[in-house]
Amino acid sequence: MSRRLPVDDGDELLARLGTLTAQARERAELQRSLVELAVALQRGMLPGDMPVTPRFHLAVQYSPANHGLNVGGDWYDAFTMPDGRIGLSIGDVQGHNIEAAAFMGQVRVGLRALASVTSEPGELLALTNDLLLSLGTELFATCTFVRLDPVTGVLESARAGHIPSVWATADGRCGIADDEGGPPLGIVAGQRYPVTEHRLTTGGVFVLVTDGVVEGPSMSVDEGLDQVMRLAGIAAVAGMEASSLAAAVIKGAERVGHEDDAAVLVVGHDDPSTGIQGASGGA
Repeated sequence: MSRRLPVDDGDELLARLGTLTAQARERAELQRSLVELAVALQRGMLPGDMPVTPRFHLAVQYSPANHGLNVGGDWYDAFTMPDGRIGLSIGDVQGHNIEAAAFMGQVRVGLRALASVTSEPGELLALTNDLLLSLGTELFATCTFVRLDPVTGVLESARAGHIPSVWATADGRCGIADDEGGPPLGIVAGQRYPVTEHRLTTGGVFVLVTDGVVEGPSMSVDEGLDQVMRLAGIAAVAGMEASSLAAAVIKGAERVGHEDDAAVLVVGHDDPSTGIQGASGGA
């Protein structure tokens, strides 16, 4: 035999359900607004145009992690330094929230500002590391900073706990840069960051990525780097443009099954004899 609730009890239950539904809707709207704010902040802190220099092409691809409530702190940057060389940086901030996006902006701006003090990659990372520690935050960042000399084609690279870069040449050679590197930025003061020299040969490419490109539930970091290396090698031999290679690398990142940011920065050296841009020389 069924038991019916009194009318007053039923009305009270419906009122409570209505209140809970309204509160859930408000929380969902707030979370969505926070994500939209973080994504806008993240995109606003990334550079617009890349530096233009004869015989070298820079190309980027970026896919933000805005699945659910995740917003990452990956960044890329490229700018002309006071000595005429090109500064290139790529990195990843720990965390997936609005604080990570804001900290990313601090790291990127700090690198640019300190590049007016020194353009030497190892010294620049050391100064940035100490600057971030002075801010008193608990966040940290991995980073690779590269100084490109557009006259000689020499790349000087320093790495702070970041994913290694990949290189390939037009004659079919390719590999993973074996920079020694140092710890991530913002953890321990007084760190040193060794510098490794590479040279972009005619028709060559040098590829910098964040870990969202090469590491995830479906792929180990070694497998991911091998995938990027194969793409770079094919692009080098085929004379593929830097922008096409960057697009292929970010497309390949879908295979890792990540929900993280994914950023790619490609430096390509033109072949002046053909006018075709190809792949890069390595260490």
